[in-house]
Amino acid sequence: MSSAMKYTLGRIGLFVAAFVALLPVNIDIFLKLMLALIFSATLSFFFLRGLRDEMAYEMAQSAERRKAEKERLRSALAGEDETADGRDADAR
Repeated sequence: MSSAMKYTLGRIGLFVAAFVALLPVNIDIFLKLMLALIFSATLSFFFLRGLRDEMAYEMAQSAERRKAEKERLRSALAGEDETADGRDADAR
């Protein structure tokens, strides 16, 4: 399971837990939902730090891979593609 999915499920879990904790309180349902959202966001800042950092690391790696692949494709389209042994692809 990806770290983004774990983080998302953690956020949803914290929201549901905060909402369930507010159920006995005698206030409007909309206010309960808003308070649960605020409480869960605050709690996730502290409790889900590891998952958030892991997700950010994976996203950064993915962006680097996409950037490298984009550069490789651009150089191949420009005719600057080289084979593994250092010879130019057109010299074959």
